[in-house]
Amino acid sequence: MGYEPPPGTGAIKAATLRRSHRYLMPHRVESFDRMGVSFVIDRREGYRLWDLDGRELLDLHLNGGTFNLGHRHPVLVAALIEGLERYDIGNHHFPSEPRSLLAEALADASPAGALRKVVLCTSGSEAIDVAIRSARHATGRRRVVAYDGAFHGRSGLSGAAGDDRAARLFHSESGDFSVLPFDDLDAAEAALAGNDVAAFLCEVLPATAGFLMPSDGYLTGLRELCDRHGTMLVADEVQTGLGRTGGLWAIEGFGVVPDILVTGKGLSGGLYPVAAVLLHERAAGWMHEDGWAYVSTFGGSELGAVVARRALELSADPATLANVTEVSEAYGRGFADLQRRYPFLAEVRRRGVVMALRFDHPWGGITMARHLFEAGVWAMFCGFDLSALQWKPGLLVDEAFVAESLERFERALAAASDEVAAGKAPA
Repeated sequence: MGYEPPPGTGAIKAATLRRSHRYLMPHRVESFDRMGVSFVIDRREGYRLWDLDGRELLDLHLNGGTFNLGHRHPVLVAALIEGLERYDIGNHHFPSEPRSLLAEALADASPAGALRKVVLCTSGSEAIDVAIRSARHATGRRRVVAYDGAFHGRSGLSGAAGDDRAARLFHSESGDFSVLPFDDLDAAEAALAGNDVAAFLCEVLPATAGFLMPSDGYLTGLRELCDRHGTMLVADEVQTGLGRTGGLWAIEGFGVVPDILVTGKGLSGGLYPVAAVLLHERAAGWMHEDGWAYVSTFGGSELGAVVARRALELSADPATLANVTEVSEAYGRGFADLQRRYPFLAEVRRRGVVMALRFDHPWGGITMARHLFEAGVWAMFCGFDLSALQWKPGLLVDEAFVAESLERFERALAAASDEVAAGKAPA
């Protein structure tokens, strides 16, 4: 059967949906239609999106933090255009000024300045693969442990780590990977006790599970366990890093320096795919032994490196980090007020502009995503906890944006509360 877009869809948008369904993403198009979210992004600027039919939405999803600095930030656009006057992707076999400058900046910006080797990649998934390979080489072990509600990507090794639903779909699951509960030091100690784990993949604040927050002492305790049992601690900061928590890296806020840190998404500035693996010397031995053990034609594109260095500078700017704190506190006050008036908003998790909202219904996150879409906001439900919604403001949003988004949020919250009270929400 052919696919038909929702009634009232404009001609250009309808044609795009049909092509996307036919050639690219049939299941995703159908899934969003069932949610009542028919959305094809056209123009984008700052923290606002316009649908192909002309409808404006506030972007509170940011594609996982890819657009931390906003869509098409003028400084980053200018850097890319200037780079095109001189550079292209480059040749990954040879030294490069743009790549070397980015690597130096990342090493200097790493937690405690302790991770001095850098591997540049095209995506967070690819970077996680490199992190696992590096830990295995350094330890001589194969086992990898992650949280049972973690998401580390969908490529080869990354897809088998944490939640392995997609790996099982493609018959790519592996006995070398195991999971344990988040924020449970006893479970972590039991998993590491055999002294055979190469890497503990730590999604510092698990995003797809709803930005879970660790208890006091958990991450320092995990660092001690990894040291005791010879395991590499890998901080997955693809979503939480680059200023989102009010410091450059989330794990630094807990007083922990990992052996390996993975960053991506926001490093691209939303303009050119870039991710990076930051390695302590004890995890980087293979780089001295065999420089061709891992290569990527597009990893560390020179154009991407030009953009990423500016994105890193903007993200680490003290004024940016101060704004994150102010924005976080403003949202904290707004959500506290809404919680008092709407019991449907059951829990607010917040660290900087890393936020998740849990609702008093098993499908509350999906219900709110639909009502927010109707109110002119795009925010994504949490894939591993459908009662929760990710709420991800950008690093540079202002007071007016906060007020406007909270007004639209309340409108959606009131509608969703009424729907649930009337027993009309999905069961």
